[in-house]
Amino acid sequence: MTKAEIRLTILVVDDEPAVRSLVKGILTAEGYHVVEAGDADAARRLAGEGARDIDLLLTDMVMPGTSGTALANELLAVRPDLRVLYISGFTDPTRFGADRLDPSSHFLQKPFRPAGLKQKVREALGLT
Repeated sequence: MTKAEIRLTILVVDDEPAVRSLVKGILTAEGYHVVEAGDADAARRLAGEGARDIDLLLTDMVMPGTSGTALANELLAVRPDLRVLYISGFTDPTRFGADRLDPSSHFLQKPFRPAGLKQKVREALGLT
């Protein structure tokens, strides 16, 4: 599949503008359409737009006001086919209390290398 053929949409949700910018740059260069949200409210608005078909939610685990898992669960209730990739600076994704990740969840540890991000996105989208 070429970059032009991929053209899948990824919603990147992180409260750190530098992280969003980095992720957007890497994934846009790979041919993905990337939309950004700085918080869960903005993500909900973007996901709720009828014209916005989001193929992958790439979300930070810890954000002000909510968690990545809570946001993912909300969006999955409406779009059960949505793919999710969690990112976090915490080293153990099972230590988030009630927001612990299922072992089958896709997770990427911050900081990450561009190659690692690209590989995890492909895995989460089922392209590998």
